[in-house]
Formats: sequence, C-alpha cells, structure tokens
Amino acid sequence: MLIDFFYTLRAGKLPVSVKEFLALLEALDKGVIGPKAENPTSLDDFYHLSRTILVKDEKHFDKFDRAFAAYFKGVEMLTDYSKEIPDDWLRKLLDKELSAEEKAALEAMGWDELMETFKKRLQEQQERHEGGSKWIGTGGTSPFGNGGVNPRGIRVGGKGGNKTAVKVWDARMYRDYDDTQELGTRNIKVALRRLRKFARTSNELELDLQNTIQSTAANAGYLDIKMVPERHNNVKVLLLMDVGGTMDEHIKRVEELFSAVKTEFKHLEFYYFHNCVYDFVWKNNKRRFAEKFDTWDVMRKYNKDYKLIFVGDATMSPYEILQPGGSVEYNNPEAGAEWLQRLTNAFPHHAWINPEPQGVWGYRQSIALIQQLVGNRMFPLTLKGLEDAMRLLSK
Repeated sequence: MLIDFFYTLRAGKLPVSVKEFLALLEALDKGVIGPKAENPTSLDDFYHLSRTILVKDEKHFDKFDRAFAAYFKGVEMLTDYSKEIPDDWLRKLLDKELSAEEKAALEAMGWDELMETFKKRLQEQQERHEGGSKWIGTGGTSPFGNGGVNPRGIRVGGKGGNKTAVKVWDARMYRDYDDTQELGTRNIKVALRRLRKFARTSNELELDLQNTIQSTAANAGYLDIKMVPERHNNVKVLLLMDVGGTMDEHIKRVEELFSAVKTEFKHLEFYYFHNCVYDFVWKNNKRRFAEKFDTWDVMRKYNKDYKLIFVGDATMSPYEILQPGGSVEYNNPEAGAEWLQRLTNAFPHHAWINPEPQGVWGYRQSIALIQQLVGNRMFPLTLKGLEDAMRLLSK
C-alpha cells in the first residue's frame, strides 16, 4: 500500500528518497504510530509522521499536502478552526438575482456603523437566514454573510466573488508561491536582466581571454593563462508579495515571476503580506501568525542598497489602506498607508508590480491610492511593464 504512496509523492515532484521512505517504514514497524502504539492512531498522526520524515524543506509542504490528499481521498481537515457562527447559517441554497436598478439602490454603511451593527447582529441572531437584508446569512442584500450582493459588508465564510467586502470573518489558509515553477518563456528573465550591476566578487575563477592573449603575445608565444573571478549580478532585491484572496487569480503568473527573480538575483530576500503591508510580514504562509517578522525590523535589517519590489493586485477595500483596524484579518493599530510610506522612504529605489490588467486600474479606488503612495511607480505584470520597472530601479 505505502509503495503507491511513495510513488504518488514522487509524481508530485517531491524529492523523496528511498532511504527516507525506508525510515518511515521503520518508524511504523517500531510502533511510533499504528497498532503497536500506546494511543489510538489517526490519519492525522500518519500525516505528521510522514511529513516529518519525508519532507526536508518547508517549501515542499504544500506539494506534500496536495499529494497526500490525492492519495488518501477524503483526507480529514488537518487543522480545526472553531467558529462561533454556526456553519448551518452559512449554507448557501439559492442565488438571488438582482437587477441593475436594485443594486444601485443599495446603500453602503460607513465603517463605524458597519462594525457596530455587526456586533449587534452577533448578539441578537438565533437562527439561520437566507436571502434577506438584515441578518447574517447567505444570498440577499445583507451586509453580513456570503453569496449575496452589498456594496460594502463583512463576508462571513464562503468564497469571495463581488470583491466588495471590507472585512472577512473566516480563518483562511494560503500557500507559499512555488519557486520551482517552470517558465513557459524566457521573457520574464530577459526583462529582469535589465536590473544588473555586475561585480567580480566570486571565489570561483573563469578564463580572462583578452588578458591571456595579450600576455601570451608578450611572452613570445608561450601560453600564459590569466584567470579572473566570475562576474555576478550584485544587485540586492527585497521582494514583498501579496498572497491570498484576489491574488489567487494570479498565482501562475506570480509563481513564474518568483521563479525568475530567484534565478536572476543572488542577493534576494522575500516576504509575504496580504492586501496591504502592516506591522508584520511573514515567510511561511502556513505559520504566518506564529512566525511573524516585524516590519520595523525588516526596514532596519536591509539598507538602502536594496531595491524594494512589491507584487500585488492592490485590489481591496480603501479602508484597508486608510483606516486603523481596516485589515480584513486582524485589528491593525496603524493604517496601511503609514507603513507603505515608511517602506518607500526606507527604500528609495522601489516599484510595485501589479498583475491586474492596466485597463481596470482607473476603476478601482484602492489601486489609485496605492499608486499615489508609491509615487506612481506601479507597473503591470507584462513584458513591457517589467522592463520599465527594471529600468527605473537601475537608475
């Protein structure tokens, strides 16, 4: 049975060796889990044991999860997020279609009113609702719930669709961008090479052909080989990437960009954020609340020599940029705009790469705000956009 599991992992492009697989079998034989173990064993126990033994690099966790779920069809949820709001309240049974006139007639609550009203609904509501305009439920025009239509509300569970929620009441899991993604073309790499500053700082040597020829000629034809240190791109890059939510639509293109950046820049540091940068960033999406990196520390750690590149669609509620507590995930003490200003002041050479089509930028208030905050240094994730961004950063 587990032989097929091993081949499933290999098919998922996980670097699992036979030696590691034998170590897993030995752990099972010794009774770490299974029938010989003292306590009852669940599929979760096998998941954690096999991941610990077989996966040696955290960047492969997401690949392992997908391969594990594919092999053990119907695998249980590995993390239990308890919710105070009953799941039954959020079960969507029908889609309510509204006319353009009905949508235009809906009024959006202000931030303070929205938060106060949501608190009252949590205290007052006792049962499931659907298709209404007041309670937490699905469908309808209520600003609380999911699957409905409202110009400004709090999404509770479910999937986003209309992109009008200013807060999300849900525990969301993101996955790290895959830095081994194979590029369909070399265009992204070629565009990134416009940001180059070569220096001979390597310990490895290469043939200096011109000096070898001149030295040999001056030495009456006796070969006199000259070597020099290899040249490497000495540019330092700090990459901050938006992940999750509306960025899910752009995963493939961002992974291609991420792969190219890791190939082209030897001095690269990267972190993740969601929608807007606040007081902390992270490197691993599965532990983004357990392993935070203070944004102040990031600014202190890397000097002004680093080129700061944001990657994000800048598509969010304006409150997430301008309002303390506006983050969809937690109560941020300071507005995102303040952190963006601090970052752009700390790193004068900066640019924002936006995967959203440039034609929609003028219709989204949040994109206009971000553009202003980064000094109109926003470029589309296209070949020309990347070339323009690299030219700007190289100045």
